[in-house]
Formats: sequence, structure tokens, C-alpha cells
Amino acid sequence: MHIAYNSCRNRHCPKCQAIAAKEWLAERQAELLPVPYYHLVFTLPAAIGNIAYQNKAVIYGLLFKAAAETLITIAADPKHLGVRIGLTAVLHTWGSALTHHPHVHIIVPGGGISPDGQRWVSCRPGFFLPVRVLSRLFRRLFLEKLVAMHDAGRLQFFGDHAPLAEPTAFAAYLAPLRKAEWVVYAKRPFGGPEAVLAYLSRYTHRVAIANSRLIAFNDNGVTFKWKDYRANEADRYKVMRLAIDEFIRRFLIHVLPDGFHRIRHYGLFANGGRADNIARARHLLNVPTPQSAPTEADSSGDSGPQALSHPCPCCGGRMIIIETFERGSTPRYRPTVPIRIDTS
Repeated sequence: MHIAYNSCRNRHCPKCQAIAAKEWLAERQAELLPVPYYHLVFTLPAAIGNIAYQNKAVIYGLLFKAAAETLITIAADPKHLGVRIGLTAVLHTWGSALTHHPHVHIIVPGGGISPDGQRWVSCRPGFFLPVRVLSRLFRRLFLEKLVAMHDAGRLQFFGDHAPLAEPTAFAAYLAPLRKAEWVVYAKRPFGGPEAVLAYLSRYTHRVAIANSRLIAFNDNGVTFKWKDYRANEADRYKVMRLAIDEFIRRFLIHVLPDGFHRIRHYGLFANGGRADNIARARHLLNVPTPQSAPTEADSSGDSGPQALSHPCPCCGGRMIIIETFERGSTPRYRPTVPIRIDTS
């Protein structure tokens, strides 16, 4: 007997994201530049996270905009790089224990195009932009945008936060945040474009908890593995058991509003001029334009997944080449997750 899962195609389902991730990566692979890439994380304070749960679309959108504007503004400053940069941002709303922890992961090349468009300017090796400067500007931009949303009546408050609907109470709530340090974390640069793809394949289409972290499920609750980042390295990996209703509640916290884009591109990578900007950057870096994706007849078993130009005859979705093999031979590819057959 073989279990064939009926795909729900929900973007919050850990089973239904593998193909979407491969398709997205196939499209991004040709856009990578042969330069070091940097990884930054912009995190909202807990006080903002508390009201973000009641205003997901608005505050998550502000998080994207403030983080992107911060990087683009500081990078364009002649005191730092003085260039136009491009970046890709991915929203995560969870901590390892399924708590509400909104933050964005941002991948950005280590350099950009000069204002006159004639040079590619690289950052210093191993250093992109000063984290403290980024943190201060991010704090100011986000709070300005948040207050503007409150003044426009775009925020809603319920329960214990209902009094924040009054401007005076909201200003008092934000006052301590204007002096606190906001977390902007810069990780070590990636080893190369291949490392960037490997990272993105794990993060872009991730959901709040993967099936691999689940240990047990019974009448006593749900048991799963989690990582305590505040503990020492040897004691970080722990096991947590939650009541069934509490586990479901925590998971549903991270369901995004309908139509909300959790992967966004800014600057040189903005959708309007991305192709032209990437072509210009490749010209300035004196690297050849990558070959177009091979056709189905030219694909081999060793190549990565490629998007086909024609849709699936059954569901109409885009098809991805995983492997091609001779008639009568056995395929070498073994899926990491069970193959889903949609019987609906």
C-alpha cells in the first residue's frame, strides 16, 4: 500500500511547499550575481509584535518597507557606499517555539551600481553596512510610518490593547521604543551564489514548523523539537509538549492575510526594472549573461530543476524538470517528500 497525499496547495502547509520552492529557485538562479552576498535580519520589538497580531497586513507591510528603505538609504549615502543596491526580503513571523516573532530576512549583494550607472562599486571585504546606523534609521522610519497609519485610522486594537486607539495612549505606548535599541543582525557573508541558493531553498517557502520537528501526537498533546537561542550551544536543542488546542493556536498565529506577499524585491531587484538592472550589473562586472534555460529535450539528469514553458495537462500548473532518463531505464531521482497525486 502506498499513501498518495491529496495536495491542499496551501502556502502554510509544510507538505505543499517543495515544488513551489523549486520553481521559485529556478527563476532566481539566473539572477544571481558573481559577488559576495550578505544576510541581514530586521526584527520588531515585542511591544510592536503584540499589536502586529491584530494588524498583520499593515504592520508586516511596514516592516518590509522600513527595512528596505533603511538599507537603500544608507547604501546610497556617499559616506558609506554611495550606490544603488538590490535586495530580496523574506518575512518570518515565528520563533522556534511557535511564538509570535515578526522579522524579515534580507539577502543583498555586496555592492551596487554607482549613481551615474557607469561603475559597479563593491563594499569592503566581509563588511557591508554599519549595523548600529541601520538600527537607528530602521527604528525612526518604522515608528514614523506606524504613527502615520494610526493617524489615518488604519490600525485596530482589541482586548487589553483597546485603549491604544486613543492618540495620547498610543504615543505613550511608543515612547519607550524610541529609546530602546532595535535589533538589526548582520550575519557573515555567504560563500558564493551557490550558498545563497542553498539558503533561500530552506527559508523562502518555510512555514512555522516542519514535519521533521514533530515527535509525537496523542491525547496528551503535541510534542516537537525546538531550539532555545538563549541557551548555550550544547543545551539549545530541547523538546516541548503543548496541549492540542494551544499547538493549533500557536500555528494559526502565523497564517498570513489573503494575498499578502511574504517574498518581496526592492531597489535594483524591484519587479519593474529587475531584468534591465541585472543585465546592467552583469555588464559592469564584465561577466557573461547566463544561458537561457534548456528545453525539455536538452535537459539531463544532472541538471537542476528547470521550468517548462507548457503547463501541466491535468491541473494547468507550471511543470518542473526533475530528471530525464531513457525509455525503459530507472530514474535516479528520489523525492525527499512523498509524491503528491491530486485526486480532487
